[in-house]
Amino acid sequence: MLDDPGVDALVRQWTAERAQDAEAVEASRIASEWLADAPTTTARPLPGIPGQRGGKDARWASVETADPRYLTAMRERLPEVPEELLAAAASWWQMVGGVAEAEEWWDAGLSPLDQRALDYRAAGLAPSDLARRLGPLTVLDHLRRGSAPAWCVARLQRQRRDGAA
Repeated sequence: MLDDPGVDALVRQWTAERAQDAEAVEASRIASEWLADAPTTTARPLPGIPGQRGGKDARWASVETADPRYLTAMRERLPEVPEELLAAAASWWQMVGGVAEAEEWWDAGLSPLDQRALDYRAAGLAPSDLARRLGPLTVLDHLRRGSAPAWCVARLQRQRRDGAA
């Protein structure tokens, strides 16, 4: 993985939460039995947008949540990460932009599991800004240490203004 302890901790936490111990299996079995015994009502219409319901009594239409191109690109970078976690992260990265833009963020030092790129992008940062220096640290180092993206943008703008003068 990349050198980001926050992302490594996320993977460890995600894996631990999905570990199937005997207690979790038993709780899941009980919940499944209980839900199977619950009465079903057909008098009320199903919730949702009518176009997403196939027919009068149809369920929600299935939607592909993760673009396979993102999954392929992410799997090349993080082959040891479980598929379910990659799919969840890939569905999020689709909001950032195309695969090429996501790869720019990854090449700049963000892990494919790091979802903060959208915040950085909304603040006005670009992947190329992450390697720029603000004092002794790069922008990415500042962000990893908790600096606000807006602070980094303001410092970069000041640096550009001072450099142009």
